[in-house]
Amino acid sequence: MNPLPKSFYTRDTVEVARDLLGKTLVRQEGKSQISGLIIETEAYRGEEDLACHCRAGRTPRTEIMYGPPGRAYVYLIYGMYWLLNIVTEEAGKPGAVLIRAVEPLEGIDIIAVRREGQAKKNWTDGPGKLSRALNIQGELNGLNITSASGPLFIAPGKAVKQDAVQAGPRVGLGSVPEPWRSKAWRFMVNYQSWEEM
Repeated sequence: MNPLPKSFYTRDTVEVARDLLGKTLVRQEGKSQISGLIIETEAYRGEEDLACHCRAGRTPRTEIMYGPPGRAYVYLIYGMYWLLNIVTEEAGKPGAVLIRAVEPLEGIDIIAVRREGQAKKNWTDGPGKLSRALNIQGELNGLNITSASGPLFIAPGKAVKQDAVQAGPRVGLGSVPEPWRSKAWRFMVNYQSWEEM
């Protein structure tokens, strides 16, 4: 599989978030390959977005969001969950898309071991869960995901028609003021429409 080019990410963050639905997230570990179709994303765009890490401007943590698009922005929350984001927009204009959920395609046996004790439907239905399933951790922060030779990239997958997409507010923004709290920048595949495609 060939990775999506840098130009795919050098666009408006919200557009990229929607267009990542149906694409294939690929994790390569030695001779093993794990992959899944992206079925849920969230967009975080600019310093004006009060839900975005860049609301406070450039910091050592957010510097990567100001860099070239097509890089992995991986950070830890609650001291235990790694979250995978993909940097978007032109360099100097911060933005990133959080990959919230995938539908497993390859490496099912590996995922089953890593998510032992969890129902299969819950293996990768959250950003921290998919990172555990695909072994995405902090050392991947800053990785160029537009290279097929790397351990992580996103490839073309399955086209998702507009009527199969649901949009709504982003998750966990209770303390974020409006209008940012209610921005419909979370995109999900409607499962019924997905199965009919």
